[in-house]
Amino acid sequence: MKNEEISKSNTNRIIAHLDMDAFFASIEEADSPIFKGKPIAVGSEALNGNGRGVVSTANYKAREYGIHSALPISQAWQLSQKAKKEGKDEVIFLPVDMERYEQVSCGIYDIIKKYANVVEPASIDEFYFDLTPSLSLRGATEGSDAAIQSSSTNSRLLRRPAKAGLLAMTGEDDEWKQAEKICLKIKKEIKEKFKITCSVGLAPNKLISKIAAGKKKPDGFVIVRQEEVEVFLEPLSVRELPGVGPKTGEVLRKNGVEKIKDLKKFSYEDLYDILGKYGLDLYYKAKGIDDSELIESREVKSIGEQTTFDKDTQDAVYIGDIFEKLCSDVFLRFKESGFKSFKTIAITVRFKGFETKTTAKTLKESISSEKIFKLEALKLLLPYLDSRKNPNNKLIRLIGVSIKNFNN
Repeated sequence: MKNEEISKSNTNRIIAHLDMDAFFASIEEADSPIFKGKPIAVGSEALNGNGRGVVSTANYKAREYGIHSALPISQAWQLSQKAKKEGKDEVIFLPVDMERYEQVSCGIYDIIKKYANVVEPASIDEFYFDLTPSLSLRGATEGSDAAIQSSSTNSRLLRRPAKAGLLAMTGEDDEWKQAEKICLKIKKEIKEKFKITCSVGLAPNKLISKIAAGKKKPDGFVIVRQEEVEVFLEPLSVRELPGVGPKTGEVLRKNGVEKIKDLKKFSYEDLYDILGKYGLDLYYKAKGIDDSELIESREVKSIGEQTTFDKDTQDAVYIGDIFEKLCSDVFLRFKESGFKSFKTIAITVRFKGFETKTTAKTLKESISSEKIFKLEALKLLLPYLDSRKNPNNKLIRLIGVSIKNFNN
C-alpha cells in the first residue's frame, strides 16, 4: 500500500480515556483513613519476606520505595524493610478485595454513563468514552463553571497553534470546551463519591487519549486536539505506544528508533520488513491514526455499597441503621440497572485490626422485593453483632452489602 493511499483518519471524534490512579491501593486507603499517607501494596501477605505472589497495585508512596505492579511480594517486603531502616514507614501489605474493587468500578461506570452514551470499559480501572457532540454532552451545562474549575486537577492543555480564522470555521472549539467540562465534572464526582482520583486524556481517538491519560499522573488531565497530535507524539519514547514491549522496543532500537519521531522516518514497506504485520500497525500509530471504535459492553457482575465508620463500634442499633441505608442504596442501583431480579446476597464485616469476613447466601428463587432483600441481608449481618460470629465482641469498623446473579 502506498503512503498516499492512507487516508482513513477520523478527525471529527472527541474520545476520552479515564485511568484510575493506583486503583486497588487508593480504594484501600480511602476505605480505611488510618492508611492515609502510608505506603500500600495490594497483592498478598508479605509473611516476613516469605510471601508468594506479586504486587497487583502499589500506591504512589510505595512506588517511591521502588515497589510496583508485578514485583514479587518477597522483593517488595525487602524494599519495605530497607525503607524502615532509613526511618521511613513500613509498607502495608493487603490482600486483593476484588469484589470491593468491582463495586467501585461499577460506580465509576455509572458516573461516566450519565454524560456519555458510548462507554467502553477497557479494564476494571480504565474506561473509554465518546464525547463527540452527536453522541454525548448530556449534562454538560449542568452546574457552574466555577464549581467545575474548583475540582483539584493536574491539568495540562496542549493549545493549538494560532491560525487565522480557525476558530470561526466551525463550532469545534466549543465542542472541545464542552468535552473538557464533562471530563472535569466526571473527575470531580469520582473524587467526591469514592475519595480517589483518576487521570484523563482527551483526544481525537483511543490511541492518543490513552497515551495522554498517562502523561500527568496522578489526578491529571491532558487534552490533545487533532492539530496537536504530531507535536505531542514525536518527542515520546516509542515504548509509550501501546503494544511496544521490551522485545519490539529492542528490535526498533537496533534499527535506530528511540523516539516516535524516529519511527516516522520509516516507510510503510520498511516497517513491514522489520516487524511484519505489526510494523504496519506501528506505521499508523506513529502518525496518531486510530479509527478503532468504542466497544460498549458492561457485564455488571455485582452491585454493592460499603462504609467505614468514623469510630470502631459495637452499637448494634447504630450499625443496623447504617446497614439499612446501605441496603436502600444497593436496591436503588439495582432498580436503575434494568435487571429484573437477583439471587445472591453478600455482606462484608471488617473488624478493628482489619480482619475481614464475608458471608453470602444464594436464594432458592430470584427476588425483586426490597423488603425481602433487606430481611435476608440482615439475617446475614446479625451473627456478627452477637456471639455467634463475634464471640470476643470485637469492634466493627466497616460493613458492606452486595447482590449478584442477576436475571434480565
